[in-house]
Amino acid sequence: MVTTIKREEFCFLVVDDFSTMRRIISGLLRELGFRKIVEAEDGKLALRALEIAAESGEPVHFVLSDINMPVMNGFQFLEALRAKPETDPVRNVPVLLVTAEGRKEDIIRAAQLGATGYVVKPFNKDTIGDKIHLALKHRGILVD
Repeated sequence: MVTTIKREEFCFLVVDDFSTMRRIISGLLRELGFRKIVEAEDGKLALRALEIAAESGEPVHFVLSDINMPVMNGFQFLEALRAKPETDPVRNVPVLLVTAEGRKEDIIRAAQLGATGYVVKPFNKDTIGDKIHLALKHRGILVD
């Protein structure tokens, strides 16, 4: 079964402790035609943003999160997200982890924690677009 979501309604959450990186990623998403983008500066705030969005009836459909952040890093965020009850709609939101380091152990850990994908900085619009497209295709989601 394929779920179709209109591009103008598709919502991203960009999580990074550096505002410049959040702006860069948000800009790339806009270049790809996406307009609904929420930002958070750490995993703890990201969890709250996901809950608020779900409660508002305008859920986040995809998360791009840095790994190395203070307060709650990307791995801790992903672990907390996937540990939510199965009835919680935010539990299964696709998460693409973004990092400056492509260490094999981090890639393995990301997969074990339920990351949808992993991308190493620096990257461009095409790389992010391809990763998002593959992740959504794998989950049966079509952005129109």
